[in-house]
Amino acid sequence: MTSAEVTRRQAMGAGLGALAGALAGCSGASGPVRRLRLATGPEGGPYNAFGQALAQAVAASGHRIEIVPVSTAASVNNLRKLDDGSVELALAMADAAEDAVLGREPFPRPTPVTALARVYVNYTHLVVAADGPVRSVKDLAGRPVAAGAAGSGVQVVTERVLRAAGLSGAPAPAPAPVSTSAPTSTPAPTSALAPAADERPLGLAASVSALREGSVDALFWSGGVPTPALAALARELPLRFLPLDDYVGPLRERYAPVYTAVTLPAGVYGLTEPVGTIGVGNYLMARADVPQDAVRDLLRVVFDRWRDLLREVTAGARLEPRFAISTGEVPLHPGAVAHYRSVYG
Repeated sequence: MTSAEVTRRQAMGAGLGALAGALAGCSGASGPVRRLRLATGPEGGPYNAFGQALAQAVAASGHRIEIVPVSTAASVNNLRKLDDGSVELALAMADAAEDAVLGREPFPRPTPVTALARVYVNYTHLVVAADGPVRSVKDLAGRPVAAGAAGSGVQVVTERVLRAAGLSGAPAPAPAPVSTSAPTSTPAPTSALAPAADERPLGLAASVSALREGSVDALFWSGGVPTPALAALARELPLRFLPLDDYVGPLRERYAPVYTAVTLPAGVYGLTEPVGTIGVGNYLMARADVPQDAVRDLLRVVFDRWRDLLREVTAGARLEPRFAISTGEVPLHPGAVAHYRSVYG
């Protein structure tokens, strides 16, 4: 168990006691509206949709906070904005968030950011044309691949999958000491002479266009299920969704337990059978200096309106406290700890 998990469990195990009384009536306090900028993602993407929905829910809640969504390149870019103070809140994939907190590449030093909640899980999609030459990750050797926008969490997971397959031109970082369990078997890498995949830094809309036009042979995407842009593409072009579940163990061993095995279900995107892939959590993040009362008010809205917030990003997801506090090495904001204590004991 990590030190962050120990601290979290101690905090969650504390009783309601006097804290609940101290929190009573916070939402009714008078005073100026607190404006919080939320780094989301590119327009039309799931982070942006979540941010817009959250801003609307907060505006209708009566709490004296205002959420201002800010369009960005997504996870890595968002964490940098949190660090430099250009936003107070952000959405970020769990792997990028842990990299920031631990000071791993691409972050030059540990970044003092906090989590408010783990809100939903992204599913990693590796999509190719059904009649194309690519039928496995190893077939990407030397081929053009849409690898996610620069500064996005998609780019992080793409690079790691390709590295595990022996298809990345980037040097492998030293593994983080994230597990003491027995080593997990790694998919056999391609030959050392195999060329790296030709990674193209493209966002989702550009990736879809490039695959449709044939200028890339595959696209990586990490998002909810179904992702509307991919569902639309599947209706106009026969697609194949390649399995990635063999890479979950190696990624967990090298980086962190933030990677999990999940399944694209039969029926979505026209799939006739399930496809195993890699799941990565998404965190609602905050600077540590965001006031605790604002965090508590925000989380009240998130938990009251989670069905509306998640409707736009992933089907069938639920938001529960035991799920929400599972943020690994990323510490919970003190206001988040206070919220979970007061409501759930």
